[in-house]
Amino acid sequence: MPKLAVIFTLAALVTVPATAETAIPDLRGTWTGESEAIVWGGANTHHGAKRGAEPRLTVDKQDGRRFSGTFSSAKSKDPIIAVVSRTGAIYMVDDDGYTIGTMLAPNRIELCYMRQSPAARVASCTEMTKQP
Repeated sequence: MPKLAVIFTLAALVTVPATAETAIPDLRGTWTGESEAIVWGGANTHHGAKRGAEPRLTVDKQDGRRFSGTFSSAKSKDPIIAVVSRTGAIYMVDDDGYTIGTMLAPNRIELCYMRQSPAARVASCTEMTKQP
């Protein structure tokens, strides 16, 4: 009988949905970091070969897991909207690309941007720290 009890216990644990949720920190404020990018194609208005001012994410509004603001670099300034999943993954969209990110700590995130167009492709990751 003990084997049967163990089997039922394991079956119950497997079928119970996970309820753990990552706490969402206050993301409002200014985040800065340094990007590493690769660009294919010459008609890209967002990223050039030269390194410019460090990227900046300014989060103006946050409502729970949802937030919005502006992502800016030396070449552009884009309004963004984003959500944080229950696992801590970040999904962000601007007008011509999207970003997938990870919460590394309450004051550190990594954002990886992707864009594809007929003229160019971009893949870029930035580790950002929230400024005091």
